[in-house]
Formats: sequence, C-alpha cells, structure tokens
Amino acid sequence: MTSGIPRGVAEAAAAWLWENREGFCLGQDALASDGDVNRTWKPLGELAQVCVPVLHHTPAGTVLHESAARLLDFAWQETEQGAVIHELQRLEPFATYPLEIYAAFASGGLRHAGFEQAAALVAATRGWRGWEQVPTRKLGVLNSERRAGLAQHDTVPAALERTWLAGLAEPWVFDREVGYTLTHTVFHLTDWGHDARGIPPNLAEYLELWLPAWLATCLENDQWDLSCELLAVAASLPRYSFLPGTDIAWEAIAAAQQDGALPEVGPGPLGRAAVRDFTHCYHSTLMALFAGALTGAARPSTEPPHSPVDDGRRRPGHEEALGQGVTT
Repeated sequence: MTSGIPRGVAEAAAAWLWENREGFCLGQDALASDGDVNRTWKPLGELAQVCVPVLHHTPAGTVLHESAARLLDFAWQETEQGAVIHELQRLEPFATYPLEIYAAFASGGLRHAGFEQAAALVAATRGWRGWEQVPTRKLGVLNSERRAGLAQHDTVPAALERTWLAGLAEPWVFDREVGYTLTHTVFHLTDWGHDARGIPPNLAEYLELWLPAWLATCLENDQWDLSCELLAVAASLPRYSFLPGTDIAWEAIAAAQQDGALPEVGPGPLGRAAVRDFTHCYHSTLMALFAGALTGAARPSTEPPHSPVDDGRRRPGHEEALGQGVTT
C-alpha cells in the first residue's frame, strides 16, 4: 500500500476538525478555579500539539499543510496570542499543564515573552525541580521546558529509565493503559515525530518486534484512538519499513471513519455502540491526522501529490520557525 490511504484519512480528519473547531474554543470558565481543564484547555492544547508536527512533515501548499496551519492559527487566536496562557500560568504557577500547552505553540514559532519570563522564574525554584511526577509525564515536562527555552530540571535518560518501555517489559502484559504510556514515551523522546534518533536503539528494536502484535490486539477490540497512536509510533521508528499489520490497520481506520470523524472505540467484540459526539471523537480524529501525516512522510508515495491549495491564508514564518529545530 502507498501513502494514499493514510493521507486520505488524515485529510478527512483535518476537514472534520476545522468544521468542528468550535469544540476547541475556550469557554468563560477557562480561567476559573473550578473549571474543568479536560474540557477547556486539554482539547486546545492537543490541537496545537498535533498541528505542529503535521506542518513539519507535509510540504507547503498541500492540503494537509494548509489545513494544519489554519488550525494552528485558530488555536493561537483562542489564546489571544498567548496572553490567556500567561494569565493561566499566573493563576497556577506550579501547574505543569500551562507550560505543556504553551510549549506546543512555541515549537511552531508562536511565542509570548511574558509567559516565558514568568515560567523561567518558577522553573528556577526548588519547588518546581522537586515536583513528583510519573516518569512519562516528567518526559513531557522536560520536552516542554526545552521547547520553551527553559533549563531542564532533570535529564531525559534519568526520567526514561523509570518508564515501562525502558524496562523492556514482557510483551504479553501490554494493555490499554500501558499502551498510552508507551506511545507518549515515544512521542516525548522523538519530540512528536520530529527526531527518530531520540529513541535508544534497544528500545527501537523492542518496538519493531512487538508493536505489530499490540496493534493487532487493538484492532481486534476496535480501539481506534490507541491504534492511531501506535501507528504514529511505528512511523516514528528509525527503521520504519512497512511493519507487518500497518496496512491492514490503515484500512480498518479508514473504514471506521465517518465524515472525517473517528470514534475513540468501535463496537468491539461486545457489540457496544460507538459514541460519535465531539468529546468522544476529537482526540482520536487528531491522532488519525497525526499518524497519517507521519506515515505519509515515512513511506514513499508512488502517487502524484495532491494539488497545492492557496486560499489566500498562507502565512510566512511557519516553515522558517519549524526549520529552526522544532522538536515537539
């Protein structure tokens, strides 16, 4: 299979995300002390997180590149060019999620000097350096510090050695929770697909050996969201070469998509109904876009490229910023 199916899935996902962009808007409770972060900031941060690597892995002028640029600009406008994230950081100076959200934008060249100055002051404290975090989350914070230009409070190898993946666990103990831990470990190590060299060789070999079996298990249970994350991991491996089962996986993902949206889970063996509202589709649809863009860049296409688009919204600076070593 060429890159046609992954690219088609990604383009359909991007179109749905734009049509449903209001779901990513920050509500009036975005800065409220009792606001639901998972409903307000998390979707917007994940949108930015995905758009930057899509921009990096797609040629300027193509449908995917232009779609990602438009979505990233929309997300940045929602933050008032970073001012709202700055205010969030002021209200919760020792919370890590404002930094993680900001760093996604910063990796695409969108920066706010006030946020970075305030974050640098907090990051220099003993309280910040001593904050206890699970290893995978610590990897994410370390990567975010680097992207935002802050001194990293720990080393990546020290955080990595305590992860499930680094322990080279018995492959049969893989489950849904482990799967998400594993995929995000890889995302942080590779800066969201930007640099496959971030994966140590022994871990890359372990993933190449066992990822096809884990992917097959997820497909059997219609775990579409996790399947897309595993496909993104596959495309991030240093020696990506059409791992067994990836073609079948992409065909299944394409079949599960409806109008561009991909539910987190499908009927599965129990025949449960798939939930297709925004809340239960946005993340898996983002992962379909992310995995499709990475896969398209990792495998050569024998098809002519889609026609470039020019809707008058081209913004100079994205390519230049990404070319300066963005590694989300």
